[in-house]
Amino acid sequence: MMSQEVKRFHPAWIVVEFFALMKNSIAIFLFLFVLKINSTSTWIVWGRYIFLIGITWTLILIVLKWFLYRYEVVGDSFVLKEGVFVKEQRTVSFDKIQNHHSKTTFIHKWFGLTSLTLETGTTVEGSAVNFPVLTVSEKERILSRMLDKAPSEDEGDQDELEHGGEKKVHFRSNKKDLLKASFTSLSFLAIFPLLTTIYFNLADFFNIEDTAEGAFDYLLLHWWMLILLFLLAMVLSVGIGYLQTTIKYGNYEISDDVARIYIKKGVGSTSSFAISKEKVQAIVVEQSLVKRLLGLASIKLISVGEMKTEEQETSSLYPFMPKHEAYLLLETLLPHYPIQEKMDRFPIKVLWYKLLVPYYFTIIAAVGLFFFKKEWLWAAGVVFAISLVTRVLDYFFTSYLRQGNTVQIRKGGLTNETFITHYNRIQQVSVEHSWLQRWFGIATLYFQNRANPLHISELNGVSKDEAGEFYNWFKGKRKRLVRRERVS
Repeated sequence: MMSQEVKRFHPAWIVVEFFALMKNSIAIFLFLFVLKINSTSTWIVWGRYIFLIGITWTLILIVLKWFLYRYEVVGDSFVLKEGVFVKEQRTVSFDKIQNHHSKTTFIHKWFGLTSLTLETGTTVEGSAVNFPVLTVSEKERILSRMLDKAPSEDEGDQDELEHGGEKKVHFRSNKKDLLKASFTSLSFLAIFPLLTTIYFNLADFFNIEDTAEGAFDYLLLHWWMLILLFLLAMVLSVGIGYLQTTIKYGNYEISDDVARIYIKKGVGSTSSFAISKEKVQAIVVEQSLVKRLLGLASIKLISVGEMKTEEQETSSLYPFMPKHEAYLLLETLLPHYPIQEKMDRFPIKVLWYKLLVPYYFTIIAAVGLFFFKKEWLWAAGVVFAISLVTRVLDYFFTSYLRQGNTVQIRKGGLTNETFITHYNRIQQVSVEHSWLQRWFGIATLYFQNRANPLHISELNGVSKDEAGEFYNWFKGKRKRLVRRERVS
C-alpha cells in the first residue's frame, strides 16, 4: 500500500487560529477592559480573570493542536490523526468525497497559503476533511492524488490536469452584473441600520440626544440642506453597497469540464467550489419578489456534503443572473436536469382546501393578544389577512411536472422556488392524507433527497390518483435501478 510522509499543517495555522480567537473575543475584551475600565464590580473583576485564563488556555491548545494534528495519504484514503487529550484517528476513502471547496482569506494571502475542505457523502456532522492552512502546491498535490492524476510543477497546468481535461468558462461577472447585483440585493440600504446602530451605541455613553434633536430641528427649517444630505447619504450608500457586492461577487466565474462544475468568486478574500456532475442531487431555482420583477433567478446545486452558509452561497450559480440565461447555463452544465416552464396546476378545489385548513398561527396570536395585550387584538386580523393572501398566492404559484426520469415542483407565494431532481437521487417517497384532504380527494406527497441537512420536498394538494401513480412510478424505477446495479 502506497503511503506518504505524515505531515503537520503549515505553522501559519497558529497565526490563523490566533486571529480567529481575536475576532471571536474582541467584543468581550472591549466590554470588560474598555467600556467597563473603571468598574470595580465583583462580576466584572472575575469576568476579567476568567477571560484572561480562557485566552491563555486557548492559546496553549492552539499550539498543542498544531503539534499533535497529523495527516497522510495512504493508498486511496486520507488518514487524519486528531485530538489533544483524547486521540482520534479517522480514515476517509477518496470515493467518499462528494465535492471540494477552497477559501483564501486575507491572512492566507499574506503567507501565500490557502485552505481546502473535502465534503464526504455522509450526513454526519464533522465528517468533512478540513485542511485549514495549506500551501497552494500541497493543495494541488492532495487534489491530484484524490483524482488519481500526476501532480505538475506548474500551477496553471496543474489546475487543468487536476480536473481531467480542458475547462470551459461559461460565465464571468462584469461591472454591469455587479451593479445589478448591488441593487437587487438591496445592500446599498445597509448603511442605514449601520448608522442607527452607531447612533444608539454612542447614545449609551455620550449625551448626544439633545444635540441630535437640535440638528434635526435645524434641518427641518432648512429643508434644502436635508434633501442635500439625503442625496449624499444615498450616493454613499450606493457606493458602499457596490463595494460590498464587488468584494463578495467580484471575479465570479462558472466553468466546467467533462466531469465537474467549478465556481469561484471574491475579491481579496476568494473562495472556490468544485463538484462532480454525477454527485449533484437536485437543482433549486429561487426567485424573490424583487428578482421576479427584474427577471433574475438564483440556481443552487444540492449535494450531500456538510456545507456552512457561506459555502452554500458558493455552490450557487451566480445568484443575480437573468432567468433565461440561467436556464441556458444549467442546460449546458447539467443537461439531464431539464427545466420546463409549462407545468401542471392543481384544480380549484385545492384552493378551497388550503383556505379551510385551520389558521393555527392566527389562533395563537389572537389568544396571546387577548390575554397579554388586549388593545392590540386587531393585529390578529392583520395576521389572518396575511395568512389568507399567502395561501392564495401559494395556490396560484404551485405546480408540478413528472416527465421521463425527473420530477419538478414549483411553489411559494412571495418567494418562488422550483425544485427538480432525478428519480435515482430520491431516497424515499411517502404519501399522507388528513381527514380534510380525504374529503377533497387529495394528498400530500413527500420525497427525500440526500443532503446535509436531509432535503425533504413536499407537494401538498396532489390528487390521490396522481399520488398513487407517482408512488408506483418511483417504485418501478427503483426496482429497475437496483436490478441494473446487481447485474453490473
